[in-house]
Amino acid sequence: MRFVDYPSIIRSAWNDFDSTRPIELIEDISARVSTNHVFRVTLEGGGNVIAKLSYFGKFEHFKEDHRLIHTLANNLLYPFENVLAKSLVKSNQVFVYRFQEEGLDVWVVFYNPIRVAEKMPRRLEEHHIRTLGSQIAKFHKACASVSTVMPKSSKTLRSDVQDLLSMLNTETGRYEHRMHIETLRRQCNLFLKHRKEMVANAVETMPVFLDWNIGNFSVTDKLELFSRWDYDWFRISYRVMDFYFFSRVCSDAGDRTVFSYLIEPLAEERFGWFLEEYHKVYPLTEREVRFLPEAYRFFILNYVIKYGRYFFHRTYATKLQREAYETYFPSIDTFSVDPILKRLGL
Repeated sequence: MRFVDYPSIIRSAWNDFDSTRPIELIEDISARVSTNHVFRVTLEGGGNVIAKLSYFGKFEHFKEDHRLIHTLANNLLYPFENVLAKSLVKSNQVFVYRFQEEGLDVWVVFYNPIRVAEKMPRRLEEHHIRTLGSQIAKFHKACASVSTVMPKSSKTLRSDVQDLLSMLNTETGRYEHRMHIETLRRQCNLFLKHRKEMVANAVETMPVFLDWNIGNFSVTDKLELFSRWDYDWFRISYRVMDFYFFSRVCSDAGDRTVFSYLIEPLAEERFGWFLEEYHKVYPLTEREVRFLPEAYRFFILNYVIKYGRYFFHRTYATKLQREAYETYFPSIDTFSVDPILKRLGL
């Protein structure tokens, strides 16, 4: 593996941003589960910023995503006006630094540090789940209300799946997925077909974050949403794209260090409690509920198969991808949303 001097890149980025305030200390605070790296930067004379570095995907998407997030963060109203971290701005634009040298292409963005309140317990009780459902509905409503002022996003569910299909036709894609090419093509085409039939041009899009691990947000002592960090999977899409991870947060197994991405949490009674409270605040439609298995399918295709080697350690990525073919994809064919529709009266 090639050594990358991240602190040196951060110093170059900061010097380009503001050379009048030297850096005193750079500390790695990364979760160490993906190719994104996060550092706490202490400036001489006091003051801290957070530096995030990435080098996978497309630079244009990295830049676009952080400008979208910044627009969202600055337009959310009370009580969510401080939930998201604010990016640092230069010349009225989110500052994004690109380091290119000898085949290396690394991108840097700076944030103000996000405040953190209470973490929810690793296994939630019913009152936690019901309050969370209500809170996320309110947060989703706030995000939806900002949608009209958001810049246009070039990254869509359709384009991501089309990219995966195109990759399968390359030498790299054929080698990496050589035993499962036809399975992946079938899964991609099923998703594209069902997306068009269920939600395309019929369901509004809004800012969503997808990865709602319990370690990615904090709440007040009254369980109100206080702060949210880790924006790796941010996109403009359908609100139900967030729901698979909320089903995992609500699941009976709770937060765990050894995990799989089974579809079963979507069918748990405990996730039903979440949906009941969510639906009271921000009612779901039948189309959205029927799209839940497809949101799950997209997650497996895009984040486990297509980008798994970037988001997980190699051994874990291999495990999850093996499970995708053996368990995850087959489970979609037998999953029914009818109990959810009945519970919500849809």
